[in-house]
Amino acid sequence: MNLLAVGAGGAVGAVCRYLLGQVLPTLGSGFPLGTFVVNLIGCFAIGLIAGFAGRQGGLEPRLVLLLQAGVCGGFTTFSTFSLEALSLIEEGEVGTAFLYIGLSVLFGILSLLAAKVFVHYVGVM
Repeated sequence: MNLLAVGAGGAVGAVCRYLLGQVLPTLGSGFPLGTFVVNLIGCFAIGLIAGFAGRQGGLEPRLVLLLQAGVCGGFTTFSTFSLEALSLIEEGEVGTAFLYIGLSVLFGILSLLAAKVFVHYVGVM
């Protein structure tokens, strides 16, 4: 049942991301406004879900799974990244949080570059 909840939520999130990306243009400067807005909306949404889930008598656990891992995860993984980073900070693990943030951004970009270089020079895919 948990897998179905995540899968159904993921489908909803992915479709919403696609539709929002179609509506929001890339600015003349090349700034990816659609992705930026999706990430902000996703962060706000996962914050609301986490806040409601943490309240006394909060949300049912499977609903939280559907909304967080499913909808928000399908919409943007940046929201999960942000929730994890903030959770580390709230737990007093500030150094670990900033290490996680820095390494995620740095190695995410380097991994993307490595994949592009690989495809360019090896000519696969």
